[in-house]
Amino acid sequence: MFKYAVISFLMMPLFTNAQTIINWQEVSTSSVEQVDIGHGAFISKQNNNLIISSGVNIDKTTNKSPFIAEKLARNNQLNSMYIVSGESVFPTTLTTELGNRAYAASASFHDTTLVIGGIAKNEASALVNIVNWQASSKTLQSYALPNLPQAASSPSTVIIDNTLYVLTGSDANNQFYTLDLSTLVNNKGELSFNKSDISYFTAHSSWKKLPGLPLASRNKPYQNAIQLAVQNDGSGEKIFAMGGYQFSEGYLTNQGEVTPLISHWKYDPSSQSSDKNWQELGDIFIAKNSLKERINTLTTLGQSHILAFTNQGNTLSFNAITKSWTKYLAVNNIAESDKTQKNNPQNNTVNSARFISESVTSSNGEVFSLNRADDNQGSLHLWQVSLKQPEKNFGWVNMTVLMVYLLGVVLLGLFFMFKNKNTDDYFRGGQSIPWWAAACSIYATLLSSLTYVALPAMVYQTNWLVLIGIWMIVVAAPIAVYVAMPFFRQINATSAYEYLSKRFNMTVRLFASGLFTLFHISRMGIVMALTALALSAVTPLSASDSVLIMGVLCLIYCTMGGIEAVIWTDTLQTIVLLIGAVICFITIIMGLDGGLTDFIRIGLSDDKFTMVNADFSSSSIMTLSIWVIVLGGIGQNLASYTADQSIVQRYMVTKDSKAAAKSIWANVAMAVPGTLLFFCIGTGLYAFYQMHPEKLDPTIQIDQIFPMFIATELPIGLAGLIVAGIFAAAQSTVSTSMNSTATTLITDFIKPFNLIKTEKGYLNAARWLTFVMGALGTLAGLVFINPEIYSLMAAYFKVIGMFMGVLGGLFVLGALTKRANSTGAIIGIISSYITTIAAWQLGWANGYLYATIGIFSCLIFGYIGSLLTQTAKSTEKDLTGLTLYTMHPPVTK
Repeated sequence: MFKYAVISFLMMPLFTNAQTIINWQEVSTSSVEQVDIGHGAFISKQNNNLIISSGVNIDKTTNKSPFIAEKLARNNQLNSMYIVSGESVFPTTLTTELGNRAYAASASFHDTTLVIGGIAKNEASALVNIVNWQASSKTLQSYALPNLPQAASSPSTVIIDNTLYVLTGSDANNQFYTLDLSTLVNNKGELSFNKSDISYFTAHSSWKKLPGLPLASRNKPYQNAIQLAVQNDGSGEKIFAMGGYQFSEGYLTNQGEVTPLISHWKYDPSSQSSDKNWQELGDIFIAKNSLKERINTLTTLGQSHILAFTNQGNTLSFNAITKSWTKYLAVNNIAESDKTQKNNPQNNTVNSARFISESVTSSNGEVFSLNRADDNQGSLHLWQVSLKQPEKNFGWVNMTVLMVYLLGVVLLGLFFMFKNKNTDDYFRGGQSIPWWAAACSIYATLLSSLTYVALPAMVYQTNWLVLIGIWMIVVAAPIAVYVAMPFFRQINATSAYEYLSKRFNMTVRLFASGLFTLFHISRMGIVMALTALALSAVTPLSASDSVLIMGVLCLIYCTMGGIEAVIWTDTLQTIVLLIGAVICFITIIMGLDGGLTDFIRIGLSDDKFTMVNADFSSSSIMTLSIWVIVLGGIGQNLASYTADQSIVQRYMVTKDSKAAAKSIWANVAMAVPGTLLFFCIGTGLYAFYQMHPEKLDPTIQIDQIFPMFIATELPIGLAGLIVAGIFAAAQSTVSTSMNSTATTLITDFIKPFNLIKTEKGYLNAARWLTFVMGALGTLAGLVFINPEIYSLMAAYFKVIGMFMGVLGGLFVLGALTKRANSTGAIIGIISSYITTIAAWQLGWANGYLYATIGIFSCLIFGYIGSLLTQTAKSTEKDLTGLTLYTMHPPVTK
């Protein structure tokens, strides 16, 4: 009995279902009795104010639901509009010609409201207006924009990057139009309210026709009120169309019936294809049952979800990445929410509140809706929608494991404090590190939380295209073993950039060392921010708390323990994280109904295993095409294994070159299958949350998905250990950056100029610089905590390209050419940096290619610059042992 109780306790997280609850709260205003909002009203957010139109005032006794634009067009329309600011309501008037139209599409645009189409004077309208509330004068301003090509009684609209998209219904032939609004926005990103500017825009701008939305059913050729929403599906922002109604044309003459439209579609506005069309996603299914109700309104939520409110008062959620639907519980106050979840912890179909959303707006995480009661009586009322998430229950067992593990890592690091007698011990461990420990350290340095957390998250939302690029380590490894490592061992380097002073001059060395320092301060910030954001989703710690804890612990053991402390903690992290990754993948497979069969089936059906994009067109440089992946992967790995001090430093910690070569090959042997494992985890998470959409928290960032799975699905205690491993892996990377940047500063900036006279002084300076670098990295981590960053892995690809591509190019320039000189090297550095910045700012290359662009541009411009500035002195320079053509035979020390 005791045995089964223990097993049930450990497996408890596998049987819990963290439930997302929609909480409805009516907005209280001091003048609520003045507000009479009819059907077809729209709501929009402007700064801290809500703009509400009047809608159609209908006779409730003769008009029954469903309320649709075509049936209500002949009802009385009011001119009142309402501005809700805090608890105050400011009634004002606006005519239909100026924007107060029923069933019009509306969208927020630079703190104004765009109003498109709708019903004006009992007819469908083609008018388009910008409506702006002037708080100072308490007046509404309205400006006319180019009319729609066709009048539409109930269109829908979205805005992407200052481009307006409008979908009409069958009364306007199901057309889809776009209007570029960018010329209305000045260089500061502000909308111009100059009448002449708007008039000029209206006179010289026109709508562009896009592929129309197809009919969902030929038997019911009339469909209207389809809603649009913009959400990221993992490969960029897409426009989703769903909801609305359909009927036979005879319905308007009281023949036939109106039925919900349950099909939904996706449109890619960034597609370069000449035949791009709407992609049909099929009918909507909730828990394998076809949707039977109509979706009235949509709003986006988080980084991948769309909330859909139905005509039966239900709240649905659509995940744009997994393309799965679920239903959320809806309540009308916090107390009821707590009671309901306590009594029905597994039930996500109960709906205790009946609030029918007719119009919705969202901004900065706030969602407001115009609701009607389910008895259809009375005017619409203003409600606010919020999500009540279950409290984070990481548990005292997991938290204890986390604290004990982190304390153990710190104590392990401090153990080596007493072994450091000089800077050689502090920076190279006395060259006494076993090759297998050095291999684990190299792997952990490149693994970190970037791979462990961000890589599965990236694969979850995309596919396996990047795998081949990461596997380009097999191309870079021989270069590291037979070229780079012998170079550094021959010159007995402590800093990788000592080679540059011997090959070129001190100026090039200092320039490169400075770039490396900037890169690793940025890297520390990204790693800590990523880990902090991820762990804040599953632990009681905030993102800032996590960054500070990581930074402080690193400052303690890395500052005191040196490179040996870093390497041995790296080794521990490698073992814990790889075993943990295997356990996580097994748990994912066990959570699928069909196990491994479902994993393969879902991956194949949704193209999640795609590894090759065979695009060789002129625009393929901006995509993850196969040639971009291969060249980008070679560039990133080549830069890391030849120019990154944190890796080069590992070449120098073993007793001889043979041991160093073993460490590199062993790292490759771990990296190739290890990367495949993380890609499988990413696809496994996709399959798991497609099958169990109710378990996915819609408010988390994509980069938080793997830690959330660990905390909610793994057994108690084991989850704490793996989360602790992720925490410590980030610390390991940060401590590596601290030690390696301190190494370059001491070796490149202080020792060559004899700024310190004693070895003890250098050791003290090394510790102080390690402390300072760690403090700067921690500050960078706090800066990088930005919920707007969609993928920190993508951000890291750009950072590594911006800095390491330039450094890698310097080493390639020095090793491959005998004519390269110091002046050419400086020209190469500057030209490479300018080229990479141009690729980033002008967007003419994918970020994955930045490192390769940096290497090639440095090599080409550096070589040309060397030829143009060649002198007799530069051609007489002794290059013995410094190029591929003048290397010494391999040595053992």
